[in-house]
Amino acid sequence: MGWLWAIIVGFVLGLIAKAILPGKQEIPLWLTTVFGILGSVLGNAIATWMGVNETKGIDWTRHLLQLIGAVVVVGLGDMLWVSIKGGRRRA
Repeated sequence: MGWLWAIIVGFVLGLIAKAILPGKQEIPLWLTTVFGILGSVLGNAIATWMGVNETKGIDWTRHLLQLIGAVVVVGLGDMLWVSIKGGRRRA
């Protein structure tokens, strides 16, 4: 069940990250989900390092760090995807 939640959270975070980033991202939906999962893991690692990963109630700081991680990973992943595919960005 943990993998299912990771996929769902990664999908949602990836879509939110794509909505936050300016312009059109050219990565496919499956890669958006993977990058969202990686961003979530990155955010959890930073939350653990900061000591805010386990709090009473809703972990707003951890969720914000997960979203920031997803935005960073989706942004960098999109640039890498475009450079590998050789596509050109349309303005």
